[in-house]
Amino acid sequence: MSLDGDDVKKIAILARLAIDEADVHGYATNLSNILGLVERMNSVDTTGVVPMSHPLDAVQRLREDVVTETNQREEFQRIAPATENGLYLVPRVIE
Repeated sequence: MSLDGDDVKKIAILARLAIDEADVHGYATNLSNILGLVERMNSVDTTGVVPMSHPLDAVQRLREDVVTETNQREEFQRIAPATENGLYLVPRVIE
């Protein structure tokens, strides 16, 4: 798939990006190259290939799920401007 300057300008408008007119051709070339790579990757036959969560088959070391801090709700809510029934009260921002 090949993009032209008009396509790049439309994408920039949709993405709310400001790009210089002089850079449009370079962006068009780069984006076309990226889309070409994606097309090539999509054409590869992946039948029988098992999806991987990590290419190095790494295992995450996990810590034990234990409480390491004490409950300080009362102390934190004591200095809050407004609380009610254990909840923080905030000003209404949507009408």
